[in-house]
Amino acid sequence: MKKIIVSVVMGSDSDLPVMKVAVKILEEFGVGFEVLIMSAHRSPELTAKFSKSAVKRGIKVIMAGAGGAAHLPGVIASMTSLPVIGIPIKSQALSGIDSLYSIVQMPSGVPVATVGIDGAKNAAILAMEIVGIGDIRVRKELVSFKRKLRAGVKEKQKRLDKLGVGNYLKFLKENKK
Repeated sequence: MKKIIVSVVMGSDSDLPVMKVAVKILEEFGVGFEVLIMSAHRSPELTAKFSKSAVKRGIKVIMAGAGGAAHLPGVIASMTSLPVIGIPIKSQALSGIDSLYSIVQMPSGVPVATVGIDGAKNAAILAMEIVGIGDIRVRKELVSFKRKLRAGVKEKQKRLDKLGVGNYLKFLKENKK
């Protein structure tokens, strides 16, 4: 079993559809991780226990997704010296703007790296960049991952050149299903 080095935390099980994107990236990179549900408001003791024990347990980085008031990433960051990446979850009331502001506007001394609304994929890639500082295997995986991204862009340009704008748009529409 892989040593758990990344924590994926969310404030509610309703955040899981967004957070599963981060889980998929972590699986692709082959790092050990845990997935936890806890709430800064409904289970503050659990959140405090998790935050205070993360370093001792060998965690290297924490990704925390939260919607609405979205205090979970900041509360965790206030109780650990580990890097925390906040993922604002789109909410019904304000489309995630409330979550984004709650996470990104942290007071001085309590930083939370923040990605875009529902940005779990970027959070996981950022987590791998942090882990990659001390793990050559993960760093090599990142190089390969980014190489594939560049190749994908080149392939799209070739297809656009071949099909033209109108047919390319039809191709996108047909393949979006």
